[in-house]
Amino acid sequence: MDYTPMSGSSNNIVPPMNESDHVPLLKARRDHTNLDRIEAGLRRARAAIKEAKQGNRTQDPDFVPIGPMYRDANAFHRSYLEMEKQFKIFVYGEGEPPVFHNGPCKSIYSTEGNFIYGIEMNNQFRTRDPEKAHVFFLPFSVAMLVRFVYVRDSHDFGPIKRTVIDYVNIISKKYPYWNRSLGADHFMLSCHDWGPEASRSTLHLYKNSIRVLCNANTSEGFNPAKDVSFPEINLRTGSIHGFLGGPSASHRPILAFFAGGLHGPVRPVLLEHWENKDEDLRVHRYLPKGVSYYDMMRKSKYCICPSGYEVASPRVVEAIYAGCVPVLISDHYVPPFSDVLNWKSFSVEVPVKDIPNLKKILMDISPRQYIRMQRRVVQVRRHFEVQYPPKRFDVFHMVLHSVWLRRMNVRVHNDVDLL
Repeated sequence: MDYTPMSGSSNNIVPPMNESDHVPLLKARRDHTNLDRIEAGLRRARAAIKEAKQGNRTQDPDFVPIGPMYRDANAFHRSYLEMEKQFKIFVYGEGEPPVFHNGPCKSIYSTEGNFIYGIEMNNQFRTRDPEKAHVFFLPFSVAMLVRFVYVRDSHDFGPIKRTVIDYVNIISKKYPYWNRSLGADHFMLSCHDWGPEASRSTLHLYKNSIRVLCNANTSEGFNPAKDVSFPEINLRTGSIHGFLGGPSASHRPILAFFAGGLHGPVRPVLLEHWENKDEDLRVHRYLPKGVSYYDMMRKSKYCICPSGYEVASPRVVEAIYAGCVPVLISDHYVPPFSDVLNWKSFSVEVPVKDIPNLKKILMDISPRQYIRMQRRVVQVRRHFEVQYPPKRFDVFHMVLHSVWLRRMNVRVHNDVDLL
């Protein structure tokens, strides 16, 4: 067998394939006609998406993506439809809750629990037959590992890593699928800051597998061509009810808003330059008494989303929910769904070094351009909404689509000798 990653940027729906780039795998000793069939289906999907990139639009009774918010709306739509038609995920059944098959659903790590629950309850994409699967899900929750396995304040990642190592050893001995691709058609996900560290437990999980991470930090090994940026959504009540919506662009009197704790290297710089220093930029370490955080977002044109200790921030999705244009301040963050969404069309990216110029950067955006950006924020919001049960094109399906794209960026071959 041979696992061949395709080269190319994650900015393309289907990156071009480099036939010379490959990793040797263990040789197959069984009939892999099902694998051949799966790979043939993926080839047809890639061909259909390339055809869509040439302008052949597909009809859809529910939703047809269009506009500058998308890098290539036609290709995205066709890719999404191909995913709906054939994508299958096998969830390993080994492991007991609460560390496995479970996750938080009412916290800053809620996307972990929501996705685990969503895929395990799903009848469209989940398959009970591993021979039909395109990808294999490792259903451990890093947030639960930290809660139940990690010894608090020990600074010892050993127990977490040993749990992940033991799990991979169990499924690799019981099933042939991990070994046949060295984990390349497997994925894990984590919204906890320690997700990347947990993935380093085994070399193949870190180097080959699809890692779905909120902490999408390129300076710490996040690879956009292989890994998936996972939206961080703080569901305090377990629901998005009451958090969606806000005034139109012309009814937002505040230029920009931020309120948050002083942690990480970026926020101290922001607060040093702008805390309580400008009526247009409402930057606070602590909100004034009686002021509502969410009301401030709804009154603001721009919502400042600086990195904390890690690059991801729940403020990005909170801003989108409120119809507030996100201002992303980070040097190494890959925003969610960047292979599909053109973030520059509905957000502002500010390097850390330009924080002193923040007001000028925002003031230089013309009123007409701001109105366009704000309307686009509202248009892309459906892709970040948490729905029960999940609905087409919502955040659950967009995460699945990101995994689907990465699986199409991998080929698993049969009957090739070890090199």
